[in-house]
Amino acid sequence: MKILPSSRQKKRYVTFQIMGNHTFSLPDVQEEVEKALLLFFGQWGLAQSSPLFLKEKFSAKNQKFIIKVNHKYVDELKAALTLIKKIKNQPVIIRSLITSGVLKKASSLLEK
Repeated sequence: MKILPSSRQKKRYVTFQIMGNHTFSLPDVQEEVEKALLLFFGQWGLAQSSPLFLKEKFSAKNQKFIIKVNHKYVDELKAALTLIKKIKNQPVIIRSLITSGVLKKASSLLEK
């Protein structure tokens, strides 16, 4: 049995960029992101927002990544990741580049 489109969870893809002096690996970034989301949302909010770090859409060269999240929690996601100040004891700034409902459009900024 299929789920009706009106009952499906609406999602958004948010592209982020890490600005810093060092390059970071996927596990380092993913660990910090998950820690920041749990700290900001708590367990209940994390379950409601259902964020998903898209590993295959991580650009180590450009230090950009994409997170899929429920459409109601986009602003909270941006706020949570803005609070990340250090990765591996290196100062960083994380900024959002684009929010889209289509993965192809969000992925277009990864290589720019």
